[in-house]
This record gives sequence, structure tokens and C-alpha cells, in this order.
Amino acid sequence: MITTKRAMPTKTEKSFSLLFIFLLALEIITSSFKHLQIFNYIAKPALLISLILFFWKQSSHLEKKIKLLIVLALICSLLGDILLMFTNHSAYFFMGGLLAFLTAHIFYVLVFLKQRNKSKKGWVFMGLMLVYGILLFYFLRDGLNNLLYPVIIYMIVILSMATTAFLRQGQVAKNSYILVFVGAILFMISDSILALNKFYQPLPFTDFSIMFTYGFAQLFIVLGLLKQP
Repeated sequence: MITTKRAMPTKTEKSFSLLFIFLLALEIITSSFKHLQIFNYIAKPALLISLILFFWKQSSHLEKKIKLLIVLALICSLLGDILLMFTNHSAYFFMGGLLAFLTAHIFYVLVFLKQRNKSKKGWVFMGLMLVYGILLFYFLRDGLNNLLYPVIIYMIVILSMATTAFLRQGQVAKNSYILVFVGAILFMISDSILALNKFYQPLPFTDFSIMFTYGFAQLFIVLGLLKQP
């Protein structure tokens, strides 16, 4: 049974959330204005580095295997962030970033599976995820070319990540479930916007929308997982 103290946001969590939001705003600003983009090479990695350090300090109560998987997911996300900053130099950086985030999602899936409610089937939600994936693929398919199969695999994994986050319902504390589930959906939205912008057509305000949803996705997932004893 989770304690009320852990269920409620702690002073440390509130303080870090404000710091994280500041770093996220800094990342969005430095990536949105050309004359500030040099500073984005610092601002973007700082976001996940801060989250990794925060999680490491606050996660002593978690099972060691769970803690390791979460840290690996965050490190892979950090690597993905760094690689995607250099996609203008070579397509290999995009492939590397795709692989890094694919691995991060797999680690998150493993964490969520360990906390799943075995009595919860979730067929309706899985059906919704399948429909969402098919619709997204419909818009992306003509622009994928040689990335067709890697993107299909990535889509399957991230839809699985959202599904396994949903399947934690009833097995974990309510606030942990809500935070992680909302974070997983935001992660899926962020990746969808990125994919549509790259493979379908350029979208307005993508620097903001991708990082806003991604940043809060990672923050909510970490805060939610920390709510588990």
C-alpha cells in the first residue's frame, strides 16, 4: 500500500518540476530561433540529464531491476536527443536516434509489464491503438521509402508502450497510473508529430509541439514511476 506522503507531490518533486519546465522552455526557445541554436547543444541534453539525476536520487525505494530499466530508458532517450540534433549532417543520425528511442521504449515496456494488472485484458484500448497506428501509417506510407520497415517496427513498439502503460491500471497506485499513462500518450503524440512532419508534410510550430509533449511525457512517466513503493 502506497503511503499518502508518497502519493502526494513532495516539495522536492515540485521544485524539480519547476526546474524541468524552465529547462524545457529554454530548449524550445534555443531551438526556435536561429541565432540561439548554438545554445541548444547544451539546453537539449540538459533536460534529460537533469531528469536522470533527479530520478537516481529519488528512486532508492524502487526495486533494483526496475530502477535499472528506467535509468537505461532515460539514457537511451538522452542519446536519441543528442543524435537527432545532427540529422542535418547525415541520415545516419536519424537512424541512430530512431534506434535509441526504440530501445528506450522497449525498456519502458519491460518496466510497465512488470507492473501490469494480469486480470485486465484491455482489448478495447488495444483496438483503439491499432486504429490509431493504421491511420498514422496511412499518412506516412508514401514518404517512408527505405525507412518503411524500421518505422513500422518503431510504431509497433511505441503503441505497445502506451498499451502496457494502460494495463498498469488497478495494479499500481492511482496517481502513479495516471501520470505514467498520460506520459505514455504524450510520448506517442510527440513521436507522431515528428513522423508526420518528416514523412508526410511540414507542420507548423513543430519545434514547440514535439518538445512540449516529449518533455512532459518523460517528466510524467518518471514522476509516476517514483510513486510506486
